[in-house]
Amino acid sequence: MELQVLDQPLSVCKISDISLADLSSDIFFIGKTDEEISLVCSTDSVPDETVEREDGWRGFRIAGTLDFSLVGILSKISGILADNKIGIFAVSTYNTDYILVKEENFDRALALLADAGYSIS
Repeated sequence: MELQVLDQPLSVCKISDISLADLSSDIFFIGKTDEEISLVCSTDSVPDETVEREDGWRGFRIAGTLDFSLVGILSKISGILADNKIGIFAVSTYNTDYILVKEENFDRALALLADAGYSIS
């Protein structure tokens, strides 16, 4: 299975209003519940006003489109990283999954996944 590295540094934020987000950013995820509005975007696209903000994330995605009948893909990746004390922030889209890890763990995470048979591009 191929993992594609995302080039830009990422941030995970909590914002008070969706209109604060720059929808033109290449990488952009938003989640809204009755308790919060969460935003994942490139660090240079973080709104000026955030409730909370955590910078220093890097990410990769599973290449291609994943069929909904596939099971355990994210579980296997997260398990490899968890076994090596690397926390993740995962985001899923209709097509695939995105996995973010803190910058200081990124190279080690990719090396561990490559050792486990994943192709990194």
